[in-house]
Amino acid sequence: MNTLDIISINIWQIIISLCNLVILFLLFKKLLFKPVKNMIAERQAKVDKELDLARQAMEEAENDRTLWQNRLDHAEDEAGEIIKKAVSKADRKSETIISTAKERADGIVRQAKLEAELEQKRSEEGIKKEIVDLSSILTGKMLKREINTDDHRELIDEFIDEIGEIS
Repeated sequence: MNTLDIISINIWQIIISLCNLVILFLLFKKLLFKPVKNMIAERQAKVDKELDLARQAMEEAENDRTLWQNRLDHAEDEAGEIIKKAVSKADRKSETIISTAKERADGIVRQAKLEAELEQKRSEEGIKKEIVDLSSILTGKMLKREINTDDHRELIDEFIDEIGEIS
């Protein structure tokens, strides 16, 4: 039976081991479980806080993106309006410049016509003066000699021919 003592089961030893195990469990529970639980709770709180901050940052980023997209859309519309106004202003300015140029051109044409008419009147006066000079020369020639009817007609014809050449 000796062999049985070695292999035998001692109930008191099992109970003492179980009591030691329960005492160690309660001791670990009392000393370690609460601090570990608190540490896990703190870490969970930190993780939750970081997640909340990340969500807030994400929401702010989305709001900023929406805001800037709206501003960009508004800026594109505003740029379109500015371009339309600039084109309209340029059209009005070009019309003003064209009308001013037409008015100046019309004024220059009128001035040229007036100058041409004035020059024509001067020329006519010059021709009249030449006619008067020729008439006085002709009269002087007639007075120097005695004129008969044939000579008179011949002088008149010459005078008329000279007037025709001057005109």
